[in-house]
Amino acid sequence: MKKLVLKNISKKFGKVVAVQQANLEIEDEEFIVLVGPSGCGKTTTLRMVAGLETVDEGEIFINDRMVNLLPPKSRDIAMVFQNYALYPHMNVYQNLAFGLRMRKIPKAERKPKVVEAAKILGIEELLDRKPRQLSGGQRQRVALGRAIVRNPEVFLFDEPLSNLDAKLRVQMRTELKKLHKRLKATSVYVTHDQVEAMTMGDRIIVMKDGSIQQIGSPSDLYYRPQNHFVAGFIGSPTMNFLACRVVEANSQLQIDTGDFQLPLFDQYSERVQATGDREFILGIRPEDIREKIPQGQSSYGGSIKARINVTEILGKEVFLDLTTGENALSALVSAGPEEKFSQDIELEINLARVHLFRVDTGDAVI
Repeated sequence: MKKLVLKNISKKFGKVVAVQQANLEIEDEEFIVLVGPSGCGKTTTLRMVAGLETVDEGEIFINDRMVNLLPPKSRDIAMVFQNYALYPHMNVYQNLAFGLRMRKIPKAERKPKVVEAAKILGIEELLDRKPRQLSGGQRQRVALGRAIVRNPEVFLFDEPLSNLDAKLRVQMRTELKKLHKRLKATSVYVTHDQVEAMTMGDRIIVMKDGSIQQIGSPSDLYYRPQNHFVAGFIGSPTMNFLACRVVEANSQLQIDTGDFQLPLFDQYSERVQATGDREFILGIRPEDIREKIPQGQSSYGGSIKARINVTEILGKEVFLDLTTGENALSALVSAGPEEKFSQDIELEINLARVHLFRVDTGDAVI
């Protein structure tokens, strides 16, 4: 078992709280992604696990062994850095074998480990080259190979793809997931890119200001965000947020933005009324907005008249930048003849997918 447990770990730099009371259990063979904006504490958390930063409070366990006081070399972890951290004077073979040499693995045992790692990553033909002779993607594979040859208990990745171009980044994401399935390794991956997090993680930890905001599967975070921050951070294009009031009309609760009203499903009424609030933040994902269909029979409803400001054709979908009264709105709708998006438009909302957040705490109500 290669289980990693963080219990109430905290870290300060002077008066700045980098990580605050973080609790996390990572199961054997799980691929966990820490995501959040710059300065949220995700890299500091990873560095504490690696032993590159001391833990001010709390405990870190790898396979039921507390490792707080152990140096990095004794924790049986391997870390892949953003800048590759390759030795420029060594060729690829020597870079891959370096960690094994430092652990005094006999030379005869090093070669098969290095060759196997190079084969897994498809870099066998690069073993005699120096890092300066490699592309960014090849350097990243070498950095991965150096971690693989050690067969560690836990793999740690600190934004390893951020220096690659967009196309190569997508390719490497796929390769990393394939590699994880092949190695069955417990892995912790740090990124600020929420698309990267959504496509790679078995579970995702969203952080803000040193605190964990939510832990869950990609679908949990996307469809059931626990607060306003998670809802806005996860998803591309980002969720629409509008100030609203919940009012009663015709014996039913309605969400009133001032520019349009949406009926509130009865199953949500008790939760909304239990808050005692009337003012909320309405959240609507762009893909949950569509052109209004006459006599439509579905969970869609409401009627929103909007002015199209900008149209972006994305193939089978069209991104619309809209204005409805005093509110800005964005929608992701099915593509059609381009001329149909050159005028005002009437829209409806998937009422089963609306979100309401409390104004004071940002916590999700529905």
